[in-house]
Amino acid sequence: MNIRKSHFSGTWYPDTAPACEKEIRQFLKEGKAEDTGKKLIGGIVPHAGWYFSGAIACNVIHALAQGELPDTVVIFGMHLHPESSPCLMPKGTWETPFGLLPVQEDLAAEVEKAFSFQIETSTRFRPDNTIELQLPFVKYFFPDVKILAAGVPPADISLQIAKKIAETASSLKLRLRVIGSTDLTHYGHNYGFAPKGDGPDALEWVRKENDQRFINAVLSMNPSQVIQEGLSRSNACCAGAAAAALTVAKELGAVSAKSLAYATSYDKHPGDSFVGYTGIVFA
Repeated sequence: MNIRKSHFSGTWYPDTAPACEKEIRQFLKEGKAEDTGKKLIGGIVPHAGWYFSGAIACNVIHALAQGELPDTVVIFGMHLHPESSPCLMPKGTWETPFGLLPVQEDLAAEVEKAFSFQIETSTRFRPDNTIELQLPFVKYFFPDVKILAAGVPPADISLQIAKKIAETASSLKLRLRVIGSTDLTHYGHNYGFAPKGDGPDALEWVRKENDQRFINAVLSMNPSQVIQEGLSRSNACCAGAAAAALTVAKELGAVSAKSLAYATSYDKHPGDSFVGYTGIVFA
């Protein structure tokens, strides 16, 4: 069996099932998840180390596990530029502390035929936290699921890929949930982006204006606007992933978006450089 070994376990998140479950239980207590009363189709999650943003990602994915469980979870991520080729691992399995997550190879094969991907394998891949950090949550809440994980750039091609995935999943009669992985503004001299200088005013600008603009774009459910917002305001590191997840959700019938949580790394580790995180669900 072709197993893609985890790269960030033991550093960005625990490397054993008991340790992961202990953190997940604590995240669920912190999240105070509410029942939206709607069938959730997808969501947006952050991808920093679990210490910083794990609670948000965990509670969004937990919310997606309410009701009838899916047989397939689609995850979009990767730090790509508009000119980057999309990435796909069409065969094999992903390693998590809770066990293996197999690729939904029937879905992957049809999508691979339709677009020019940078193909990854279980032994030849670019380590990337955006997808891997979600996998223990997916395996924990969806123990029998298969996944399709794709890296998508902030460009129109990602919306086309998303539509193809939704269309193919429907033809294969797959029950989907979809996740888009992105952090928000990376602010400060550590990231080479400090238009408002340092101090409380800069933090307030990120929280109340720059990050909120991206969140509002997602809540408006306009995928093209989501991409443009991320590119023009530097308020999302993976705007393509968020836009692709939103597109799949809309194709599958989502008509509303709701913000579940917002935080920054400053909340855990105050400093002049920090990152924003959001959790959003689509219904």
